[in-house]
Amino acid sequence: MSTGVLFLHGFSGGPYEVQPLADFIKARTDWTLSIPTFSGHGAAEELAMKGYKAEHWMMEAEIAYRNLKKKVDEVIVVGFSMGGVIAMYLAIRYRVKKLVLLSAAAKYVSPPQLLKDIRVMAEDFMRHELADNELFARYKFKFKHVPLSATKEFTRVVQKTAPYMKNITCPTFIVQGRLDGIVPFSTAAYLENLLQSTDKRVYVSKHGKHHICYSDDCEKWFQEVFIFLKEI
Repeated sequence: MSTGVLFLHGFSGGPYEVQPLADFIKARTDWTLSIPTFSGHGAAEELAMKGYKAEHWMMEAEIAYRNLKKKVDEVIVVGFSMGGVIAMYLAIRYRVKKLVLLSAAAKYVSPPQLLKDIRVMAEDFMRHELADNELFARYKFKFKHVPLSATKEFTRVVQKTAPYMKNITCPTFIVQGRLDGIVPFSTAAYLENLLQSTDKRVYVSKHGKHHICYSDDCEKWFQEVFIFLKEI
């Protein structure tokens, strides 16, 4: 049985968000990997999101799934952030062998963590070190390059998928960073309780933030996800 893995990146991001895990799997298998870029997304300097809607991104994921399914017998779907929500959308509509949800944005914006991040940025500002704050650079860029209309479409992706998440039954591995300032930490438990899969596993990265594939402990959970995917 041949296996394919479809990786779906997050809102206003690109394949780089899931590339470390894709590289890890590619180095250890002969599986066929697919990492599409949603319309308007890509590397930071390539963002051009105005005019694109939730339906564009969801349909592009469906097309990517169908194209991959033509080449392999079984498809695994890995989704990060908004891509995690779209991964669940695919698992509702299509046959998905296994599902991996990375910082899946079933809920979004964690006020407590966001306040902590803002406090750190304020401290850096007082020390005249704000230019060196990576988090500030990311927020500043997205405020300038991500239109409000696109953000509204992101929320529509969640709204269109949320009522049907409870119907997901395929084996699922959930990875969540405890210090995620975008997706509340409670989302992992919420999904674990909501999904109807009989095989559900959760990995909590103690110091992981939103971009979980770049967490300090990523090699550890990469291995746990890999074992989960290889199990028959």
